[in-house]
Amino acid sequence: MPRQDPGVAERGPPRRYPRGVSEFTAYQPAVPAGLPSGHSLPVPARPRALRLLGMVALGLGLVACGLLTVVLITKQTGPVAALDAALLAAVPVVPVIGALMWLDRYEAEPAALLALAAAWGAGVATLVSLVVNSASVHALQHSGGGVTRTVVLVAPIVEETTKALAIVLILAVRRREFDGVVDGVVYAGMAGVGFAFVENVLYLGRTMTSTGHHGTMGVFLLRCVVSPFAHPLFTAATGVGIGVAVSTRNRMLRPLAPLLGWVCAVALHAVWNVSAVSGVSGFFTAYVAFQMPVFLLFVVLALVARRREGRLITRHLAVYATTGWLAPRELRMLGSLPLRREARAWAQRTGGPAARAAMRDFQELGSELAFLRDRMVRGSAASDAQEQEYAILAGMSALRAQFLPPVA
Repeated sequence: MPRQDPGVAERGPPRRYPRGVSEFTAYQPAVPAGLPSGHSLPVPARPRALRLLGMVALGLGLVACGLLTVVLITKQTGPVAALDAALLAAVPVVPVIGALMWLDRYEAEPAALLALAAAWGAGVATLVSLVVNSASVHALQHSGGGVTRTVVLVAPIVEETTKALAIVLILAVRRREFDGVVDGVVYAGMAGVGFAFVENVLYLGRTMTSTGHHGTMGVFLLRCVVSPFAHPLFTAATGVGIGVAVSTRNRMLRPLAPLLGWVCAVALHAVWNVSAVSGVSGFFTAYVAFQMPVFLLFVVLALVARRREGRLITRHLAVYATTGWLAPRELRMLGSLPLRREARAWAQRTGGPAARAAMRDFQELGSELAFLRDRMVRGSAASDAQEQEYAILAGMSALRAQFLPPVA
């Protein structure tokens, strides 16, 4: 039997619901409509030997970079100061990560990739930056230059380049998980969180060793309280550029957007470093006049990008509603964060935690289906896109049966 595209498959007459039963609670097909009988869903392929070796090598490399970074920091601060500094540096990590997760609510990124971005920022990016920045300081001192040149000119370029490589790596190894601007901001933010944590450990540890806890409080307030979003914000500019390149159809913009994003990241970082070496009054003047407006601008940009994701989900899932794969109420729910929240609460009331978990997974698969459809429309989907589409639809059908009450 020839296989039909679920986006254009024809359905039978509309289903009639019992009186008092809504379309949402009554729609519970056992399998996706249009799925040919006997059609075997694709089985996830096991990683090939070369890919598996690459994953192992990447993991070992991250661990090695992390250990070398710890050694370099403890040599400058001592183990006790480094441990105390790590406890203080961990304070802003949770709220910053929480903000990133709040932004990424339509389709949460895989925890493994988020951890990879953070580990890259904490290990690889910090190690390379420590080595290159230290070498630049020594070179400038021998040539008669000052340390300020490294802080303002060299450090922003090195640090934003090494952090941006985390986004490039994720895009290369898991293209399917990278759908646009919001994903770019989230992965960039995680790389920035990892980098900022380790850098804060270094600065706080150095201060503890040289001035004691009195001077440490000032560094803690400056780096962990006043500006916890600094590094995530800088790298987010590159993430925006890469996200635009991934989602646009403009061939000229694809190579330019990441470059422009990286230039903005370096410029923002350089301005921050200039203000940091300008004394207390200079820092707070720049903070109020420049850094706070830029931060608010990024917040607005991120919220607009997230709202665009909701519209994209509604637009691309509409074809599944018109052909009967989704109920109209499901379509409206999947494109609205408030309705998603209400649906999870409803599932909790009617079926308990298991139904709520099924509803949450149903929503995640709905977002994944919409982004897959977007790639198919733009012509950038993988060769097995239709197999993915069938698998997602089958998964949504199975989940629907877990959270819908039986129809009388």
